[in-house]
Amino acid sequence: MGHLPAERLRCVVMLGPPNGGSELAHVLPALPLLGSFYRWATGPAGTELGTGPAGLIPQLPPVPFELGVIAGTRSLNPDFNAILRGPNDGKVRVDRTRVAGMRDLLVVPHWHPTLMRSPAVIEQTIAFLETGTFRP
Repeated sequence: MGHLPAERLRCVVMLGPPNGGSELAHVLPALPLLGSFYRWATGPAGTELGTGPAGLIPQLPPVPFELGVIAGTRSLNPDFNAILRGPNDGKVRVDRTRVAGMRDLLVVPHWHPTLMRSPAVIEQTIAFLETGTFRP
């Protein structure tokens, strides 16, 4: 799949993005048993999404297009909640979904893997793509 130049992007919606990194990508690779599985399951990208300065995340520039972010607050894993410490979708904290230049943030009570299948999220995505904002 090719890359679309940023100047051709007009309006984008991200679902649960780790724009500010995820503590899971920083902590899990360092665990003795789980670390090997994490690195195998996520590949090189998994460790680049950490919150430390060595990752890819601190290098991201502000977005130059209309961006809406939808973040979830439902998590089913108490161990991941302990690592994430704060409202999260089981993978990413809500405050880490933000990125400089974004236009709108919508927080919904969903788990990370179910964001894309939620009728409410789909409806809000369409609303943002049509109007540049989420519905209240």
